[in-house]
Amino acid sequence: MAGPTIDPSLYRSRDVVPVRRALISVSDKSELLALGQALAGAGVEIVSTGGSAALLREAGLTVKDVAEITGFPESLGGRVKTLHPHVHAGLLADLRLEDHEDQLSELGILPFELVVVNLYPFVETVASGAEGDAVVEQIDIGGPAMVRASAKNYANVAVVVSPESYPAIIEAVGQGGTTLAQRRELAARAFAHTAAYDRAVATWFADETLAEEGALPQHLTIKAERLSTLRYGENAHQRAAIYTRTGGHGIAQATQLQGKEMSYNNYVDADAALRAAFDLVLPAVAIIKHANPCGIAVTAPNALDPIASAHLRAHECDPVSAFGGVIAANRTVTLKMAENLRDIFTEVIVAPDFEPEALELFKLKKNLRVLQLPADWRQEPMDVRLVSGGLLLQDADRFPDEIGATAKDWQLVTGERPSDEEMTSLIFAWKACRAVKSNAIVLAKNSATVGIGMGQVNRVDSCRLAVERAGDRAAGSVAASDAFFPFADGPQVLLDAGVTAIVQPGGSVRDQEVIDAAREANVTMFFTGERHFFH
Repeated sequence: MAGPTIDPSLYRSRDVVPVRRALISVSDKSELLALGQALAGAGVEIVSTGGSAALLREAGLTVKDVAEITGFPESLGGRVKTLHPHVHAGLLADLRLEDHEDQLSELGILPFELVVVNLYPFVETVASGAEGDAVVEQIDIGGPAMVRASAKNYANVAVVVSPESYPAIIEAVGQGGTTLAQRRELAARAFAHTAAYDRAVATWFADETLAEEGALPQHLTIKAERLSTLRYGENAHQRAAIYTRTGGHGIAQATQLQGKEMSYNNYVDADAALRAAFDLVLPAVAIIKHANPCGIAVTAPNALDPIASAHLRAHECDPVSAFGGVIAANRTVTLKMAENLRDIFTEVIVAPDFEPEALELFKLKKNLRVLQLPADWRQEPMDVRLVSGGLLLQDADRFPDEIGATAKDWQLVTGERPSDEEMTSLIFAWKACRAVKSNAIVLAKNSATVGIGMGQVNRVDSCRLAVERAGDRAAGSVAASDAFFPFADGPQVLLDAGVTAIVQPGGSVRDQEVIDAAREANVTMFFTGERHFFH
C-alpha cells in the first residue's frame, strides 16, 4: 500500500541543519565521551538512555533521560524505553513541511537533529557461544526502529551507527551543522547496518534448526565496510577497493607498517602466503608469486634463528621466481631474516610481528610493504567465493594442528615405512601441496620444497614441471600429489627423477597400475584417502 502523497512544491530546502538536540542510545560506548563533550560544548541538548546517560553524567555532562520526555519509565527489563510518539515523532517529523512543524508544536514535541544509536551486540553474543534466551535478549527492537526512522528522515536528521563517524559529526557540529550530502551518506550506512543486523537475527533463527541437522546456513549475511580504494584491480583498467568484513581477523585487518600502497594483487598474494605458511606448525616461511608458492619451508633442525633458516630454505627452492614475490612468516621476523632479504626484491612481507631491528633495516627498502597481522589473526573456518549470480560456501580445507595427526590414517600401499625424517618430509609436502593451485605436485627434502608443479591441466605436466624446477635436487626427494594419479605416467616421471616416496589420495580406477610402478622402482607410497584441490 502506497504512503501518503504530498505535493513536492510544499517542501522547503534544508541543506545545512544545525544540531540543537541529540538522542543517544548506544551499546558500544567507545569514544562516546568525546562525542558527548563536543555536543555539550556546542550547546546541544542531550537526551539519552540507561548506560549511555550514566556514562555521560559521570563525566559531568547534563543529560535528559528519555523517560522525562515520554512520561513513561523504562520497563520490562529495558525492552521498552524509546518506543513512544514523543521519541518517534521527533525523529520522523519532516520540518520542510509546515504541516509537520505545526503538528509538533501542537503536540508539544521537539525534533531531533542528531541520533546516535548502535545496536545490541547480537552477532558478538552468538559468536561467544551463547544460546537460547541469552541470544534472544540481544535482539534489539527499539534501536533499529530509531535508526530506520532517522535514516528515512535524513533530510532533517543525521543518524550515526558507528563510533567511526563521530569525528565527522563533531566537525560538522562545530561548523554549524550537518549537510544534506553527509546525512544521506549516513542514512545509507544506517540502512545497511539494520539490514545486516536483521539478516543475522533471521540466520540465527533458521540455523538453530539447521545446526541440529548438520546443515549449512539457510541464509548468509556478509557485511563489509570499504577500507580504502585501490589504485586499480588485477589490471590497470579495473576499479578496485578493499573491504573489511565485520568479525574478520585476516589480511584485511593487517596493519601496514611501511611501504607503498597495497595493490589488489598484493592482497591476493599475501592471503595465499598466509594460507601456506600457517598450515605448518614449526617456524615456516612461504614465498608466493601470482597466488602460487615458489618456495615453502620450515626451519632446519637446531637452527640458531629458526625463521631466518626457514626463509633461506624456502628461497632456495626457486630464487628466480622469488624475485618480486610476497612473503609470509608464521613467526616474528628477526633481524637475521631481514638481512637475508637485503638484496632480494620483495613486494610484501607479512608476519605476526617484527623485531625493531628488522623494521629499521626494512626502512632502507622504502618500497617494501610490511604488514603486521592483527593480534587475534586466525584462519577462517569457511571459504566463500563469488560466482555469477550467487556465491559458493564450503568448510575451509584445514589440517590438524599436531604434526603427527596428519598422517595417522594414511595407508601404506607399497614399499617400506620410511625413516622418521623422510616421514616428516612427506607430511610437510602433503601440507605444502594444499597451498598450490591444482593440479599440484610438490617435491620436498628435509621439510623444504625443492620443486613445485602447479596449475597444469593434466597431472603428468605438473610432475614434469616439478622435476624440471628441482633439477638434480629431485633425486632423493619425496613427492606429494593433491589428487590421485589417473595413470602411471605421472608418477613414472617422479620415479625416473629419483623420488624415494610418494603420498597421494588414491582412489583411481588405475590405482593398481600406479602401485605396481612404485613397487617396481622400490619406492614407498602412501594413500591418504582425501584430496586437497585448490582452484
